[in-house]
Amino acid sequence: MRSAPLPPCTRAGLPPLAPLRTARPADRAGCAYLQVAMTGKNCVAIASDQRFGQQQLTLSTNMNKCFKMHDQLFLGMSGLVTDIQTLHDRFQFKMNLYSLKEDRLMKPRTFANVVASTLYERRFGPYFVEPVIAGLENGVPYICGTDLIGAKDEPDDFIVSGTPYESLLGMAESLWRPDMEPDELFEVTAQTLMAATDRDCLSGWGGIVHVITPTEVITKTLKGRMD
Repeated sequence: MRSAPLPPCTRAGLPPLAPLRTARPADRAGCAYLQVAMTGKNCVAIASDQRFGQQQLTLSTNMNKCFKMHDQLFLGMSGLVTDIQTLHDRFQFKMNLYSLKEDRLMKPRTFANVVASTLYERRFGPYFVEPVIAGLENGVPYICGTDLIGAKDEPDDFIVSGTPYESLLGMAESLWRPDMEPDELFEVTAQTLMAATDRDCLSGWGGIVHVITPTEVITKTLKGRMD
């Protein structure tokens, strides 16, 4: 039986290269997987699935990944659940401290800078979290996403994150259009979420959508596939 040729480093007497990791470190532990945010006409929506699992093993189907920071600002996080809980507590602490010192609520753009700087502090041993921020700043929709070391992306239309990234991006590009009213924005966000989770085994089990308007926050729960 013919053996496979040795890698060049071994033939040269050097130690073999370490095997490449095919999964992100966060995927090896309990994770939350999906976020999408979209802008409309004086409104903004943020949505997530409700699955919490360890790779293909589902542990819970009512995991909260979207956190209300105040009436005009929501934060969604996908990634390692322990890091999500740690960061939520840190962001809530910083927001409360800001409110006490400044005697006003933190604006979404300011909060995005706080999120980015907090993640960049740990750039050499990062949190395995990809945040998505959605809110209204003086009635104008604002959305932002960062990677795990705080590099920001501030689009005018939509932003997605999670394991079904390509499916979310394709659906959002197909369905989104400018100046949507709250009801239409909810429908487009929900259809994007459900269509993407149908094509991904690591996310799904229903979803939740928050639509932020100048006068109220509309929250609706979606029932999805349970297989």
